[in-house]
Amino acid sequence: MAEKVTIGNCELWHGDCCGVLPLLPPVDLVLTDPPYGIGADENPVRGKWGMGVVDNAVAWDRKRPERDEIALVVGAGRDAILWGGNYFADFLPPSQGWLVWDKITRNFSLADCELAWSTFDRASRVLSKPRTPDFDKSHPTQKPLYLMEWCLSMVPKAKSVLDAYMGSGTTGVACARMGLQFVGIERERKYFDIACRRIEQAYAQPRLFEDAKVGAGDTAVQGDMLLPANAELSGPDRRE
Repeated sequence: MAEKVTIGNCELWHGDCCGVLPLLPPVDLVLTDPPYGIGADENPVRGKWGMGVVDNAVAWDRKRPERDEIALVVGAGRDAILWGGNYFADFLPPSQGWLVWDKITRNFSLADCELAWSTFDRASRVLSKPRTPDFDKSHPTQKPLYLMEWCLSMVPKAKSVLDAYMGSGTTGVACARMGLQFVGIERERKYFDIACRRIEQAYAQPRLFEDAKVGAGDTAVQGDMLLPANAELSGPDRRE
């Protein structure tokens, strides 16, 4: 069974995106970071995972999602930003509006930059900013909050946002802070629970904008067991 939890303006689903997405209405923006199939769950060179702790227990990065899954995810929104787009270049149409996160630090063990494919018919953009030293990672490939907020600023008219590979919920935290409606889907219980906790904490903090739709005092949390998980439509649904 797929579980739905509502926190403020965020609707969070514990389940597989292929089973959940057909039940959802379209959104303004898909902002997501799929698994790339590069074995990041086994790579200890990532934040606190650099101390030798790896994430083998959930095996979420053994392979990348298939073409039909990526098409389903991208098609769920009017616009889309897909991090790791270079790993899905054979699945996606050409894009003019690539987004680049330049990490500034050069020649260390991970990539100097990361690339996001988008549906934007406009010039590519670069954010040059390193991770902060106190960046507290709850997921091996978790993106910084400022990066997701930068992505959301690219589509200022978007009111509803979907992350089909929610991971530890950074996109949802950004949406909570910016007063946007958010739908997140995560298959792994470990990260789903972390995402719920982080998003709930975000609603308890001062908001970025005065016109946020749901105030910190209006946070509501509820859980429902709604639909059977589709065992035949599976995919490792997390990467932040």
